[in-house]
Amino acid sequence: MQWTDEAVVLRIGRFRETDLWVRFLSREKGLVTAFAFGGRRSRRRFTGCLDVFNVLSVSVASSRDGRFLNLCEATLLEGPDRLRRDWRRQGMAANCVRFLEAMDVPPDSARSCWELTRGLIRLLEQEEEALPVLPMLFRFRLAADQGYVPELTHCARCGRPLHGIQQVQFVVGEGAPCCPSCRRHGDMSLPLGEEALDVLTKVKEYSPVAWNTLRPSPEGTRQAARFIDAFVRYHLGLEWINGRFKAV
Repeated sequence: MQWTDEAVVLRIGRFRETDLWVRFLSREKGLVTAFAFGGRRSRRRFTGCLDVFNVLSVSVASSRDGRFLNLCEATLLEGPDRLRRDWRRQGMAANCVRFLEAMDVPPDSARSCWELTRGLIRLLEQEEEALPVLPMLFRFRLAADQGYVPELTHCARCGRPLHGIQQVQFVVGEGAPCCPSCRRHGDMSLPLGEEALDVLTKVKEYSPVAWNTLRPSPEGTRQAARFIDAFVRYHLGLEWINGRFKAV
């Protein structure tokens, strides 16, 4: 079986003297690992385009025994420049990629994940300034696109709309928000003010390029970041440890 698709290169590694393995995000297939035999030398099939964060048109085929995939050919569609020259932006992108790999991408979520990742690369490549909290926002949006993030518009206990409430509480153990009157003694909870809720709502709705227009206060940023970190740890079971996301 052979197929052609657009893909973002996420990671590359050496396999043998002239061969590479390539980890990429396919628009239709999700996360894919394929072997590029002769990838370190071939200019005809890969034209020097196998580099991290490049957007490619790829042709992939199953091996004869069906045990692995071959990257038969790749053509460069788009390659970032600023992202390669700015170590800080590279670090942000790498953090997002590691979370993407830890979450995995089922085929039915491939298209939305592709759009999110392409938007992230465009933001880091085109915008003069990138929010330091960008990797956190990416985690929240990716989890939301895969159906993990709870509804943040109503209290999970009484159903009361949360809009207009100054200090909503996020009950960590339940993974859901509640209004102050529904918070129980002993609940492990985090405060979510109106500003933090507004940021989270817009991150769910808008593309990454639009996230850069959000200018929350330091307190709003801190609350949103603490919520995302707690949700990822307690309900997705992932934590950033020594440069990678590990199950906790």
